Amino acid sequence: MFSKSKINEPGPKAAETTSATNADAAKKEGASPDYKSAAPKAKPPASILSADLLITGNLKTTGDIQVEGQVEGDIRAHLLTVGEGATVKGEVVADDVVVNGRVIGRVRGLKVRLTSTARVEGDIIHKTIAIESGAHFEGSVQRQDDPLATGSKKMPTTSTTPAADDKSKS
Repeated sequence: MFSKSKINEPGPKAAETTSATNADAAKKEGASPDYKSAAPKAKPPASILSADLLITGNLKTTGDIQVEGQVEGDIRAHLLTVGEGATVKGEVVADDVVVNGRVIGRVRGLKVRLTSTARVEGDIIHKTIAIESGAHFEGSVQRQDDPLATGSKKMPTTSTTPAADDKSKS
């Protein structure tokens, strides 16, 4: 490790030690000594679906989506914001869901927030939920530790059609 001669000899100045250490570390990593770590990449802005846009089909992204128009299909995103004038007909799955407009279908999210202008017709499966005064909601609410899991249990369905009742009697 250390020899007696090196211990007794005066060492390099602190500034020389620091730059030598940085240069050694840079050589090990294959970078130049002047290399400075880059700041983390800025998060890209949300994809905005404008009010005059009608989409028929499913949307899937790891980013954020802000819907101001109409979507007829399922949406999967990191953060989904449904604007006041927007309508989504389909299942919504996101880490964070903020509903200001209308959703017709199931909502699954770690954090779900229904604002005072929200109109939701469907079941909500969540880890945490906030429903502001004035929001309209028709459906059931179920808390799950992992509401985003693809194998999540489907809500039990009951049939009230006469044909289904007749089959059970025979």
